[in-house]
Amino acid sequence: MPLCPCAFETLSRSLINRYIMKTPKIIYQVDAFTTEPFKGNPAGVCILDKEPESEWMQNIAMEMNLSETAFVLPGKDCRRIRFFTPEVEVPLCGHATLSASHILYENRHVNGSEETSLLAKAGILKIRKSGNWITMNFPSYSIHQIPVPAEFEKVVGVIPQEFYKCDNGLTLALISEEKIIREMKPDFNAMKNSEFGDLMVTALSSDKKYDFCLRFFAPALGIDEDPVTGSAHCALVPFWSAKTGRMDFISHQVSKREGILKVSLKGDRVEISGQAKTIFKAELYV
Repeated sequence: MPLCPCAFETLSRSLINRYIMKTPKIIYQVDAFTTEPFKGNPAGVCILDKEPESEWMQNIAMEMNLSETAFVLPGKDCRRIRFFTPEVEVPLCGHATLSASHILYENRHVNGSEETSLLAKAGILKIRKSGNWITMNFPSYSIHQIPVPAEFEKVVGVIPQEFYKCDNGLTLALISEEKIIREMKPDFNAMKNSEFGDLMVTALSSDKKYDFCLRFFAPALGIDEDPVTGSAHCALVPFWSAKTGRMDFISHQVSKREGILKVSLKGDRVEISGQAKTIFKAELYV
């Protein structure tokens, strides 16, 4: 028997209401600081219309099992962004910011000609797009040279030329050449509870296309090695600027996946530029 117009209208409204109430949560995986799939640093990105419990976000990050998952949330004056490793929330993440910005531009949440801002726990991050490159304006961090820890060589396997503590809690070791950095095999279990559980190692690049190279180990955050680390450049750019007198660099992170970053010192800020590629999107059922 055909439905009467009244019944049809009621059913339609019911279906529309059910759809509105159950708008799917979409999560993306993006490879950052690369134009090639399966290179760079993968990050999860979830853009939400309301803020969930922190425990939910931590569980999603654990499920994604990537070095970071970014959650973009509504805010009073601008969108907010929070970053979670599989184990903890962190105040700032470069590749996850790039990945989230890439999705905001790619899906036209933000017009490609517009600058946008994201409020992280580390402060306001200004983002702009130029062609295929996205530039992020981040804070810069001071570094302070300290003695090389006695256990460093035993745990990391090399002797650094210099060793520093950064204002953001990370440590930095200057290594004599790129070849040594590429061959490093730290003891991550021993690193985790050491005073250098979040360690950047850097050297001048042996490839003339780049200015300096790095690797980043963070077992204290549940990440043995981060493939490409934008936020590390908040300390690395001031460091290399002091060493060379220059303001602009091309950085090469020489992890297995590799990544390329254009970086600049702008007063007390660091600008980090990169490209990104969306790998997949999926619907969350939780």
